[in-house]
Amino acid sequence: MTATSETRMPLATVHGLFHIAIKTENLAATRKFWTDIIGLKEFPRPDFGYPGAWLGCTQPGGLAIIHVYAGGPALGPEGKAPAGTAAIDHVSLSCSGYRSYVSRFKQAGLDWREFIVPGTSLWQLFVYDPSGVQLELTFESGGEGEQKPDMSEGRKYLAGSSFFDKATYPKIA
Repeated sequence: MTATSETRMPLATVHGLFHIAIKTENLAATRKFWTDIIGLKEFPRPDFGYPGAWLGCTQPGGLAIIHVYAGGPALGPEGKAPAGTAAIDHVSLSCSGYRSYVSRFKQAGLDWREFIVPGTSLWQLFVYDPSGVQLELTFESGGEGEQKPDMSEGRKYLAGSSFFDKATYPKIA
């Protein structure tokens, strides 16, 4: 059987930083800091069911590079958002090769989660590095084939819920 463009798996490629997500208890102050002091502009944000803001570069075509969220998954077990370094929830990279990354995760014995961003054409994979830093790999679905992300129970990403377990994390050498 000859591989066609439909059956070939695209190469797994990182294109750059997609965004950084910040948890906050004070959305208004955080939004004001990033817009009025730093100079980012606000971009439309999908309705995730909890408050937040997408802030980005002001040049034409600038990406929303700082995602701020308050309430819901931003709150820890005590009902408060962390402060300091713990306020950074994850690092997001713009990528291509969705299925190639899933294959790499399987091969390495890594756990991961999948997600479709509501109202957009973006697909996401979530995985942790050995130190427990959560990575979000974001893909434009148009070039990723027909097979959609697995949104089933246990595989679908749930914002604010960690699936990192240092004790069972595979050894990566």
